[in-house]
Amino acid sequence: MSSVELLSVVTCPKCGAASQETMPTTACQWFYECTTCHEVLKPLPGDCCVYCSYGTVKCPPIQQGSSCCRGGA
Repeated sequence: MSSVELLSVVTCPKCGAASQETMPTTACQWFYECTTCHEVLKPLPGDCCVYCSYGTVKCPPIQQGSSCCRGGA
């Protein structure tokens, strides 16, 4: 079994700014505020969190082959 990667680079679709972030392991992150333009990112349809939509690495639950939390964090 491979290890879970916790670092992901989130890229803002509005301004293109990229920021390396540490993903939470106990909850999904549904919102992310761009540190450059302050756009609030939300997951794209079909994705469970902002890391799955805008990050270079999918969230830890998806990496482990399970579904991400969907009902509340």
